[in-house]
Amino acid sequence: MSLRLTDVGYRYAGTTVPVLTGVSLEVRRGQVVGLVGPNDAGKSTLCLVAAGLAPGSIGGSLEGSVLLDGRETRELRPHEAAQRCGILFQNPATQLSGTAPTVYEEIAFGPRNLGLSVAEIVGRVDGAVATLGIRGLVERDPHRLSGGESQLVALASVMAMRPAVLVLDEPTSQLDPAGTALVGRALARLATETSVAILIVEHKTDLLNGLADDIVVLDGGRVVAAGGASSLLAGDVLPAHGVRRPAAVSIRRALEAAGLGGRLTGGDGDILAGLAE
Repeated sequence: MSLRLTDVGYRYAGTTVPVLTGVSLEVRRGQVVGLVGPNDAGKSTLCLVAAGLAPGSIGGSLEGSVLLDGRETRELRPHEAAQRCGILFQNPATQLSGTAPTVYEEIAFGPRNLGLSVAEIVGRVDGAVATLGIRGLVERDPHRLSGGESQLVALASVMAMRPAVLVLDEPTSQLDPAGTALVGRALARLATETSVAILIVEHKTDLLNGLADDIVVLDGGRVVAAGGASSLLAGDVLPAHGVRRPAAVSIRRALEAAGLGGRLTGGDGDILAGLAE
């Protein structure tokens, strides 16, 4: 197990109302778990807690247990937590150093700060670049990238730290459909080719459809539903908690309601997915 939260509660410093209450979830190596919920459900706070940043770096009060690769986050220093769990936020500009002249050097920034050998740094950067398929970007200026490309570079920079867990907080929220598709394909490749555990907060359920193994629904700081992605994304739980179903699911249900569902064949699923995009 790479990430396990057990009966977790959290409140920010100076407040008396908890943001998270009794949250339990698990993300195993090689697994992608999608976290969805309405605004102000506590999703971003859960990301901070899962990565050990709360209360490790920002303070606050934590209850329950948060295990990162078998270690309680309470026992980890910030740099130790960062090596076990990489976190990617919505805006890649907040994570890029702003000092590197090339994408390659940007990705190498983190490993260099770990004091690794040149050979190890090169191996880590080349591995991240290959996994995400961004070889064509390595000589580019990080300041002259599209939103999707910048997010991929930020993700590669996190991957080069070789964490056992990746926590992604709405990584495509500021991207257009092309950028979202670019990041989605990279995450699918990452999930397939590595053993990293991925927890992804995402309001674009079309992205989670086909990417996530399991879905966790958070509302009011509590887990209200959890289970296999295919069943939860197609059911009635998501709209009951203010989350839109994937477009392909909505189209299929509309056809079924119109009495046309019986005409759908196995290949029509691909057609619906294409319409959703």
